[in-house]
Amino acid sequence: MTEKLTPLDSLQIIEEMINKAKNNFAENGFLYLLWGWVIFVCAIVHFILIKINFLVHPESVWALTWLTIIFQIFYLSKNKNKEKVKNYTDDIVGFIWMSFGICMGLTAFILAKADCCFLLYSLFMMLYGIPTFLAGAVMQFKPLKIGGICCWVLSIVSTFISFQNVLLLFALAVVIAWIIPGYLLRKKYLLENINDARI
Repeated sequence: MTEKLTPLDSLQIIEEMINKAKNNFAENGFLYLLWGWVIFVCAIVHFILIKINFLVHPESVWALTWLTIIFQIFYLSKNKNKEKVKNYTDDIVGFIWMSFGICMGLTAFILAKADCCFLLYSLFMMLYGIPTFLAGAVMQFKPLKIGGICCWVLSIVSTFISFQNVLLLFALAVVIAWIIPGYLLRKKYLLENINDARI
């Protein structure tokens, strides 16, 4: 005979499911680290290429991001097949990042048409802050929220400096918003999995 759940028991189960969903999304911080390091490298290499005047189109280094997108598609499809539990937190954060990707593409297109590409990285930093902050809020992960706020602050600062130096701010933005939180998520994931294994 099945025992009837009290309202308190039901709330406890719901809370446990939400916490499990948050932990599941945190996965291992891999995508934050992947994109953080790719963008960091591209920004620094772009800055160096401008300084040494090595290429006619130093911005071509950003083609690496297209390869990263292709890799991410394979990575996500592979991991989707391994998912045992579907949760709404993953869906919400996924839609946040999907919206971000669309806005990034539209921003690049509009600025190119308006011949205002010098504003590109300033606006990108502003956009980076949105999904980073929201993902941190949904996951209740403070480093991401701080990273999002830092992106907004750096986007304002970038309007007062030269285009070349904006690339350095861009690199700093991803270090604060994605690389540091990525390593913290990785650490959290490993600790949780060690504890789960012991149980």
